[in-house]
Amino acid sequence: MDSKREDLLKRLLATFKVEAAEHLHAINSGLLELGKASAPEKREELVEIVFREIHSLKGAARTVNLTEIESICQSIESIFSALKRKKIVFSPPLFDILNLAIDTIEKRLSYEEKPTSEAAPPITEILRRLEAIRKEGQSPAPLAESERKPSGMRSLPTSESEPEEAPSEFKPALMETVRISTARLNSLLLQAEEFILAKLKAAQQVAELRDIYNRLNTWKKEWAKVHSVLPTLQRLWIKNGNPNPPGKKEFTQLQAIIAGNDDCLKVLESQMASLALAAEQDRRSLTRMVDDLLVDMKQALMFPCQSLLELFPKLVRELSRDRGKEVELIIHGSEIKIDRRILEEIKDPLIHLVRNCLDHGIETPEVRAQKKKPLQGTVTIAISQNSSNQIEILVADDGAGIDTAKVKAIASKLGMLTVEEAERLSQPETLSFIFHSGVSTSPVITDISGRGLGLAIVQEKVEKLGGAVSVESQNDVGTRFRMVLPLTLITFRGITVRVNESLFVLPAAYVERVGRISPEAIKTVENRETVEWNEQAVSLVRLTDVLNLPRKSSSKDSSEKMPLLVLSSGSIRKRVAFLVDEILNEQEVSVKRLGPQLSRVRNIAGVTVLGSGKVVPILDVSDLMKSAVRTTVQAVPTTAPIEKEPAKKKSALVVEDSITARTLLKNILEGSGYEVKTAVDGVDAFTQLRTGDFDIVISDVDMPRMNGFELTTKIRNDKRLAEIPVVLVTALQSREDRERGIDVGANAYIVKSSFDQSNLLEVVRRLV
Repeated sequence: MDSKREDLLKRLLATFKVEAAEHLHAINSGLLELGKASAPEKREELVEIVFREIHSLKGAARTVNLTEIESICQSIESIFSALKRKKIVFSPPLFDILNLAIDTIEKRLSYEEKPTSEAAPPITEILRRLEAIRKEGQSPAPLAESERKPSGMRSLPTSESEPEEAPSEFKPALMETVRISTARLNSLLLQAEEFILAKLKAAQQVAELRDIYNRLNTWKKEWAKVHSVLPTLQRLWIKNGNPNPPGKKEFTQLQAIIAGNDDCLKVLESQMASLALAAEQDRRSLTRMVDDLLVDMKQALMFPCQSLLELFPKLVRELSRDRGKEVELIIHGSEIKIDRRILEEIKDPLIHLVRNCLDHGIETPEVRAQKKKPLQGTVTIAISQNSSNQIEILVADDGAGIDTAKVKAIASKLGMLTVEEAERLSQPETLSFIFHSGVSTSPVITDISGRGLGLAIVQEKVEKLGGAVSVESQNDVGTRFRMVLPLTLITFRGITVRVNESLFVLPAAYVERVGRISPEAIKTVENRETVEWNEQAVSLVRLTDVLNLPRKSSSKDSSEKMPLLVLSSGSIRKRVAFLVDEILNEQEVSVKRLGPQLSRVRNIAGVTVLGSGKVVPILDVSDLMKSAVRTTVQAVPTTAPIEKEPAKKKSALVVEDSITARTLLKNILEGSGYEVKTAVDGVDAFTQLRTGDFDIVISDVDMPRMNGFELTTKIRNDKRLAEIPVVLVTALQSREDRERGIDVGANAYIVKSSFDQSNLLEVVRRLV
């Protein structure tokens, strides 16, 4: 761990030196301008500017534990604070002492970089002088000549002289790094991406020239047949030995025309060959330059994952302490670099997964002791690079694992599958349901988890980035989440297909197979068309149907094979086969977003521009898979709809001793269509429960006669009432209170300090 801290400190120091150089340059410039300024408003503005720069430098020095530089900045900051309050007047002696202090900081930084070059400059005397100025509130005595210009120190310019130039040996060296805003970088990246279109157009032009050259060669071969006809024509003209046959003049002219065409054809062929060769060379040169430019731009936008992972040790420490658990966080691969935009987007999903590991996975020390596990649980974040353009983020814990029986039960309860279908599901198929909204195995809903939204958000964000997320779990061994993501968001490989007269691009990463299939190979299973793929039946749909495009009558032979793509997506690689009219090619694709006006278009992820200049939509594979499921379901003939009785209102019992809180909860629930009755304490509530019929109980905890914990216990111990969901809404937010709520059988625990109307309604809807 010590070596890791040292490496981190070295990286921070390198960053600090660049930042410090910028601050010191601004401070020196500000001091010089301050000495020349005569207008009070200008002086106040410059004092404020230098004051801010000193303050920023002080904070940066504190971050890297450079206490001496921090002390000097603190003293200078105090003086500028006095200048702002007009307790000190700026004067040449004050300029000299401030200049000396800045020079001392520069020397101290130089010593940090090369500690063996010379001794570190003493700072005690400069701190003493600065402190004296601050306390006495007077300008200091002028410095001696030997002190005034050590190491080429600047002097205060006067109206009669220009600012003195520092000796060349002290001129700042050009820095190896420069700061630039991310907005500017993004703009440069977008401009660099435009060159991809130029590269594609160059390739298109080379292909067209090659086609023209091939046609020219074909014409040349056909034209050569003319020469074989000439002797026959000549024999016809010189029949019977007549030296001057009729048409001899015309024949001679024809020979001249043919010879001229031969010469022209040779010149044209030579010019076309040279032009095609030059175009190919230009294409290669342009491709190399564009590819190198994009690689450099990718690198400019690549950041180490360390910048994302630094917040997790604190997050794990606070959450584990709040939950009464002992957890060690292990991080691997933080040095791997990834696109800054992906880092920003993946932050929330990664937080969701780590919180799930802590809240759902890792057990309390008491439970781990019973299972003969180490008392301290482990959460691991491991980042690795799978290929040149993909990374994998693994989030794992050694906790209890995911209870697949609970997942099946909840999915069945939410109507996602029948009991019979649940029994046939394999473990990977069952685990895939945890990524559906509303599915959670948590025994209680809290402010941290239990609503079944976190993993749905994780999958949505990962797939939006063009990645995939999967999960593996084993009881009492642990759970492993894997996120596979692109390394950058600049370009990807795409397959261009034609549907009717329209072109579309599909990301090649999702395409498992490209081929052709005969109509005889299409089978019907449960009224749905399927094809066989790796000895498995895969649903077959037509892309025209999924995209709601009209089917055109085809003049092709009905036995002719049809182009087909097998796409896969999701945590268990669900596969769907799509029929298209033509598969054109695979090429590099630059994504263009649709803009805020079309922020969400079903089945469309963006657009790209082909080499021909045509704008083509890029299909969203995740949306396509969902649309394909809807299409196949609609294709199944259904019976006449059964008339249903109007749904009965759900009833809720609100238990609260405060009339204000009781009225508020009652109004919120009634406004959302619930039938609500109220009780003033636990005794009143239990009496009503024994005599009435309720779908849910929302109760306070701290109440007279019988509190919420006692009421929940009595409900769970009563056979008729045991299955009624109980939501505790309380001001008690300690870990012990939450654990007690879980122990007595509450389904949700909502803290009043973070109470939100939509939050309560969401919890109630999920439970009933």
